[in-house]
Amino acid sequence: MPGRPNRLLPLKHLCAPLVLLVGLFGCSASRPPTRPVTAAPSAPPPAAPVVAPAPALASPVFPVMLGIDVLESQGFAAVKGKRIGLLTHPAGVNRRGESTISILRRAPGVKLVALYGPEHGVNGDAPAEFKVPSVIDKRTGLPAYSIYAMPNRKPTKASLKGIDAMVIDLQDIGTRSYTFVSAMRYTMEACFEHNVEVIVLDRPNPLGGLKVDGPPLDAKLTSYVGAFRVPYVHGLTIGELARMAKDAPGVLAIPDSTRQRGRLTVIPMRGWRRSMRWPETGLPWVPTSGFIQDFAAVQGYPMVGLGAFWDPPKIDTGFRHGIGKSYPFRGISHRTAKIDVVEKELRALKLDGLQFRRVSAPDRDGKSAVGLFIEITDYDEWRPTELNFYLMKLACKLETKNPFLPAPGRDFSGFLHHMGSEEFLRALQRDGARVDVPKFLADWDARAKIYQEQSKRYWLYR
Repeated sequence: MPGRPNRLLPLKHLCAPLVLLVGLFGCSASRPPTRPVTAAPSAPPPAAPVVAPAPALASPVFPVMLGIDVLESQGFAAVKGKRIGLLTHPAGVNRRGESTISILRRAPGVKLVALYGPEHGVNGDAPAEFKVPSVIDKRTGLPAYSIYAMPNRKPTKASLKGIDAMVIDLQDIGTRSYTFVSAMRYTMEACFEHNVEVIVLDRPNPLGGLKVDGPPLDAKLTSYVGAFRVPYVHGLTIGELARMAKDAPGVLAIPDSTRQRGRLTVIPMRGWRRSMRWPETGLPWVPTSGFIQDFAAVQGYPMVGLGAFWDPPKIDTGFRHGIGKSYPFRGISHRTAKIDVVEKELRALKLDGLQFRRVSAPDRDGKSAVGLFIEITDYDEWRPTELNFYLMKLACKLETKNPFLPAPGRDFSGFLHHMGSEEFLRALQRDGARVDVPKFLADWDARAKIYQEQSKRYWLYR
């Protein structure tokens, strides 16, 4: 869920390497997915059409062409002559910052008839978890549907009436619980059910396409903050995730025959490579939600969002992200422990690729607040999710009582659906400050390597 300040927001054994990707992490789950998929014995249709990637641009200013740029360079061939809907938000822009809404409205031979918004709405100005009403968009005069507010958070049959294709242009941040990839998945389900083509305009994974890290998602924990059973940092672009959803049985919660009949086109980028982090794309960052204003917050989201998960009275780890009104997801402090204690404990961890330095910033009352800024000193050595689990372990040490133990008013379901591993929560409850974090990290890392190898079948870029 992207957007709230101190709650994650918008997180045993190896499985056999030959297991299907969608079931790769299912061997540790004792129950099947909550929404089973009906298998179909018939042979699958030909693979969904995917526009072939073109050579990289030579432009030093814009080394990457986004999916919307490529679509325009091709004369809008994929959407010409069609009545289209557009699922997007303010970060849905071309490489020069012009909105995809404006581009498609003026595209020759294209009829943009409706807008669809994810969490935060088409305009991106609604708070997290707020159900934006469906209205007539004042800027365009088009109906603007809030799929986040619809039943099951997916477009209804009525809202899809009259469109031939749904264009999706959403900027993801590379972390499983950020809900824009969920909006895409749920929209694909609805469109396939109602015979509407899906066209995904691809965008960079800002963390790059080589970082894969964190716990995989238990099968029974699939939800809107865990729509794909992938590691917490998944290493795919939104277009590659769409290909996975279309091609791998069991990702979409629709009958397999419906999935096979569904029509998907992905418009790949040009010039993007898996080794690229966001700054290397040459593209300006457009905020994707209230607390993801820049690339620093993108990097911080998977680092501390789980460890500083705060949703009282249901759960409170004691840690807070941000320092006053500054450094969202990059600053860290504790509600009761002194900064000297927190700093000593975190420095003692000696985590690869990370350092901590003390900073101060005004709090909401204008007074000085002090915390630790998390610096990434070696991107290659950095493990994006590692710090979270040491924060959870440290929370058990700093609090007088284990904050993960069941108690009146406590509810760990939201935290668990974000984090994805019931086994780790049980270990926290059982072992508290003695929990063996390295053991879990090693297991998740081994499983992530298997996942990454199998996910290569969906890659559009090298």
